[in-house]
Amino acid sequence: MAKVKGKEVGTGPVNFRSPTVAIRLRWVVLWFCLRALGRGLGYLARHPGIVATTAVGVQCYRLWTTGSAWIVIASVAALGLVLGGWRWLWPDSFAQRVVWRIRGSRRRFMEYRTRWDTTMRALKLTVRMDDRTYVPRIIKVRSSGTVDQVTVRLLPGQILTDYAEQSERLARTFGAEDCRVRSAASLIPSWWPGGTEGWMGRYISWVLPRRTDRLVLWFLTNDPLRAIVAPIPAADPPNLQALDVARREDGLIFRLRLLYTHLLVAGATGAGKGSVLWSIIAALGPGIRSGLVQLWVLDPKGGMELALGRRLFHRFCYGSDPAMDGATDAEYEEAFATLLEDLVVIMRRRQGKLRGLSRLLKPSLDEPFIVLIADELASLTAYVTDPAMKKRIAKAFSLLLSQGRAVGISVVGALQDPRKEVLPFRDLFPTRLALRMSEGEQVKLVLTDGARERGARCDKIPESLPGVGYVTVDGETEPIRVRLSHITDEAIADLVNAYAPDLTGPTDPISVSTLEGAAA
Repeated sequence: MAKVKGKEVGTGPVNFRSPTVAIRLRWVVLWFCLRALGRGLGYLARHPGIVATTAVGVQCYRLWTTGSAWIVIASVAALGLVLGGWRWLWPDSFAQRVVWRIRGSRRRFMEYRTRWDTTMRALKLTVRMDDRTYVPRIIKVRSSGTVDQVTVRLLPGQILTDYAEQSERLARTFGAEDCRVRSAASLIPSWWPGGTEGWMGRYISWVLPRRTDRLVLWFLTNDPLRAIVAPIPAADPPNLQALDVARREDGLIFRLRLLYTHLLVAGATGAGKGSVLWSIIAALGPGIRSGLVQLWVLDPKGGMELALGRRLFHRFCYGSDPAMDGATDAEYEEAFATLLEDLVVIMRRRQGKLRGLSRLLKPSLDEPFIVLIADELASLTAYVTDPAMKKRIAKAFSLLLSQGRAVGISVVGALQDPRKEVLPFRDLFPTRLALRMSEGEQVKLVLTDGARERGARCDKIPESLPGVGYVTVDGETEPIRVRLSHITDEAIADLVNAYAPDLTGPTDPISVSTLEGAAA
């Protein structure tokens, strides 16, 4: 043994392998094994059908090889009966839970996997680093009868706009009628009780936040909105936060929230604004009959659009030809202003009752939910001839739009020209519905910024599809394509006979005299 600084040191071969490195290597291997195990368990948890199918297949093989084939045959027959009964009794549920899942799996491997890499390279949606090309990866494909929702994991440096600019090419490549790009949905399933509002939903949102590195490509494979949508049966009592008014492009029913919000409907002549208004009235019908809902209606087109349903309305005011009705333009404009100011008085009274007790009014028979429907808003804001009346109408509208939601007063307005010069208080409508537009720039005025790039091409809607449009809600950037119900004059008459209340409320004096004169 040699001595170095008084310490004995061995003179044998030097061991350059440090025990610390070996320990770290074992921890790294253990970490990768645990991560692989976690990913495997997570995959099985997200795909329980694979686990169930594998387990059933193994058990059937064991029974078949042990001479118990009759058990396998009986089990298969029982399963067939269960699926057949499910499809017969609940066809919509069967389609969503079984048919759509099978279709999504088939299209993922037969349609998108085979051409995905080539398409990404052709559209320059790949990233090349260190002589290696990285391709965006498909996470999952969920299909309905009309739409394929392809969830894609973005590469570093990519944003949603990169795919939105190539949406038309993506649609043509994969044989779809259209392609829209949307942000990745929440990881909380839609069937979860309470959604994201409940305490469990908020906890899951905190544990599993929205993935910012993913987006969803909506491929429209078969457009169900080409067919006319029949009137949708109204729920009794109506759910004021989920009214069945339209059909979505994925074949499901679109539910409109009307309580505690305002709705702006914009579209060119013949785009279907009347379908929107009558679909909402039809969905509110049971509430009108019971007294839970009151409709205050302004129809500046002389009542041509909404007069058929006047028995459903609590207040009804319209303009017309002075030569025929005997009233001047100033008198009609004052009638509009008076109705709006009466509604402002009700709003003030409700605010006084709720002050210090609650921030939101819950509609009841004593304090019903009031919906102000104003057709052709431009006639009430930009085309009023009397400056004093124009000021009164604008002030009342501004007060109702800014303060009416909390006290159970919602405004539904329709117009053709969405410019600020025509509708100064346009930004006070949280919910917007854009029908067919004459110009692409108008889409930005009605919907959110970038809505057209995300697929809301309202200027491309053909004239043969009235009632088709895109809906956006304040705080959400994703437009939803829908088609409102087509309600004929005969259907309106049926609505009036079914839901007109026995006792009507006060009516605008000018309207009463006009209607009585017309009846005579």
